[in-house]
Amino acid sequence: MKKKKVVRFDFWLNPAFDDKLTTEDTIDLTVLRYADTDAVNFGALSQANVYHVCAARDEVPAKYWVTEDLLKQCPNLLCASSSGAGYDPVDLEACTRHGVLVVNQSGCNADSVAEHTMGLLLSLKHRIAESDRVMRASAYTTREDLMGREIQGLTIGLIGVGNIGRRVAKLAVAFGMKVIASDPHLSADEIQKRGAIPLSFTEVISSADVVSVHCPRSPETLNLFGREQFFAMKSGAIFLSTARGGIHDEQSLVDALKDGHLSGAGLDVWTVEPPARDHALLTMPNVVATYHTAGVTHEARRNAAVMAADQIAALLKGERAPRMANPEVWPVFLDRLNRLG
Repeated sequence: MKKKKVVRFDFWLNPAFDDKLTTEDTIDLTVLRYADTDAVNFGALSQANVYHVCAARDEVPAKYWVTEDLLKQCPNLLCASSSGAGYDPVDLEACTRHGVLVVNQSGCNADSVAEHTMGLLLSLKHRIAESDRVMRASAYTTREDLMGREIQGLTIGLIGVGNIGRRVAKLAVAFGMKVIASDPHLSADEIQKRGAIPLSFTEVISSADVVSVHCPRSPETLNLFGREQFFAMKSGAIFLSTARGGIHDEQSLVDALKDGHLSGAGLDVWTVEPPARDHALLTMPNVVATYHTAGVTHEARRNAAVMAADQIAALLKGERAPRMANPEVWPVFLDRLNRLG
């Protein structure tokens, strides 16, 4: 059987990925360097059957995103595999037009992101980050000046109840919170099975004490939260996002916080990552900020590497991929794979 060519760049990846694929007799794995010339890299990509691309869009040079232009230079490409749950550097529609299967590692970091979400909420409500800053600056007044609030009894509204959202729901219930949710891709019965009371998007944001975003970035969700949505939230509510930058408009969030309508925000994702040092949100004491690290744990990174390698090895043997972003392409993928021999 002809060896299938799998290509990835030298972004950090748990060694389990390379360890798995280098033991496959039918796979030839090549690790390219971003620092090398376009001639070298596109020469290798033009021969690739699978391109395993870093899921973080700002960590991939734009010329190596899986776009229409790149696809035209890669006639042998059968599959674009994302290193994580998201696939921002991949143009899904273009891949579908070219008969290129897109797969991701959905669920690989769900526990990590859910835990991080609750960490952001607890930090805001118990003023943990604020207290840390006061102590480091020796700016002590009285403990009562840093008095926090419990999250028990609050209502958390989830926007999206996928792998991560359902885990957040479970953790929130353990803390004694009421969970409501909106997800246009799930039935009301399924949302209930995942631990939340199903409501419309408008009902969720207007009645929750905490709104937490767990939907994918897509043309439908870009700027899902703008000025209108932030000011439709309850007065004093908290906004959390561990989803993707661009789903919420950052300036509108600044306005809602400055106005006092919202009491705080916990943000792991940014329109530009990392955000500028003087970004307005980073100047606010009622914002807890992290650098897209919610899913960056040792456990999640290993999960992602193992899941990706297993999926690539299996699909190149003709076994149906479990995590397809464009499943309608599967028959085309199989036909192209079989023609390779």
